[in-house]
Amino acid sequence: MKSSNTNTSDRAFDFLKINERPGKPRARGVTEIRGPYYTPMGKRYLEDVLETMGAYVDVLKFAGGSFSLMPRQAVKELLDLCHAHNVLVSTGGFIEHVLTQGTDAVNHYIEECKRLGFDIIEVSSGFITIPMDDWLRLVEKVQKAGLKAKPEVGIQFGAGGATAAAELAAEGTRDPEWAISQAKRFVDAGAYMIMIESEGITENVKSWRTDVVAKIINALGLEKPMFEAADPEVFAWYVKNYGTEVNLFVDHSQIVQLECLRSGIWGTKSTWGRILTFKG
Repeated sequence: MKSSNTNTSDRAFDFLKINERPGKPRARGVTEIRGPYYTPMGKRYLEDVLETMGAYVDVLKFAGGSFSLMPRQAVKELLDLCHAHNVLVSTGGFIEHVLTQGTDAVNHYIEECKRLGFDIIEVSSGFITIPMDDWLRLVEKVQKAGLKAKPEVGIQFGAGGATAAAELAAEGTRDPEWAISQAKRFVDAGAYMIMIESEGITENVKSWRTDVVAKIINALGLEKPMFEAADPEVFAWYVKNYGTEVNLFVDHSQIVQLECLRSGIWGTKSTWGRILTFKG
């Protein structure tokens, strides 16, 4: 099986110039795609995605604990296929569910993730509230197991699980400075990257909280935060305003559209021909 490590060595129409993108592993301009959730994803489906666009996929993220419904062998095959294409694999935020079942379940979960070959455990807190020091201990536990810890922060309590906008509005939002303070402590603890939840910022809001995005990037830079961008107009806005090096999480169905935008070969009226890199 051919590895997908670069987007230039055997690209069709390689006489046409595109924006230069570093090869994998990338520190910036990372793209994480959603795996099984809205649609099933088996190895043949994923193989099609990675054989055609694998050079542009850095991470595959399971959602909603979907792996816990699948045959173990099927999960292992998906992970092995990702690794053959130099793609890391993340659990998604399922640990929130595991935490409700106690310490033994958490320990077993981390061990099983390592046995199966997961690379990243997302440490999510959309629905539950526990002390910050407990989250830090969980990050440390994940890292001691030899896995990358990816905490999630956001300003919307109750985010995730397709909660109705009216319900989220009733919950209210947190102070962005609190989310930034959490993110900084996670980074200091050695977290691989910080997932920024879209709800309350660009999802289920009357108007986008672009001020929150600016504050996060001002505090953390571009390398550590990864922004959830559930809709094309959202990821287009991120690339248009923060360039090709912004880290984004999108659905797997959107990988081609996003990379056309990052590469500067296509876009809407407001982005076409305006997304550029310069390596002089």
